[in-house]
Amino acid sequence: MGIVTIFSLEDIERAVVHLDIPEFHAIHETCSPIPLRRKPPGFASLLQAIIGQQVSVASAAAIWERIQVAGLSCETALAQASEEQLAGLGLSRPKIRYAKALALSRLDYERLAVLPDAEVVSRLTAITGIGRWTAEVYALEALGRADVFPHADLALQEAARQVFHLPKRPSEADMRALAENWAPFRAVAARLLWAYYKDHKSREGIG
Repeated sequence: MGIVTIFSLEDIERAVVHLDIPEFHAIHETCSPIPLRRKPPGFASLLQAIIGQQVSVASAAAIWERIQVAGLSCETALAQASEEQLAGLGLSRPKIRYAKALALSRLDYERLAVLPDAEVVSRLTAITGIGRWTAEVYALEALGRADVFPHADLALQEAARQVFHLPKRPSEADMRALAENWAPFRAVAARLLWAYYKDHKSREGIG
């Protein structure tokens, strides 16, 4: 079987039917349309994923906007930017090091797009500052891979706890075992759980 990708809402609809899990059907009914969460492949999307590591969504969005306004969302410009300039945009010292490492990595994004999921993750995690979560998010959102699941994502773990009535929030290893049941559409299961988490947090806010 070749590489399967998620490019449209219709792809999500078909995957939900294939998953055939009552809890996912319930999320689909409550939270539709399920966001595609697609981004263009390439340096900018991977840099944005790095910026999003271990910070709030709002903080990541603010930093990313400043980087775009400064014209530093391409490899050449970021590689030439000074540490002082990047720090002024809100990047921490480790994030500056990671962003520079990515800009200087000479990563072949076109080649990456046709590699198997495991090889994509392997090549990305070989770059300083890119962990498995970042690599998996890039494969899911920028490459549209259908069977990638970021097991360490705290929102996915918490959503799984609530949706499947688990006694505690599952660990990364627990999530890996649980998600095995959702192949070959684990990326769609992730989208459903993210949608549930966002909806649940919104309802909490209203309450």
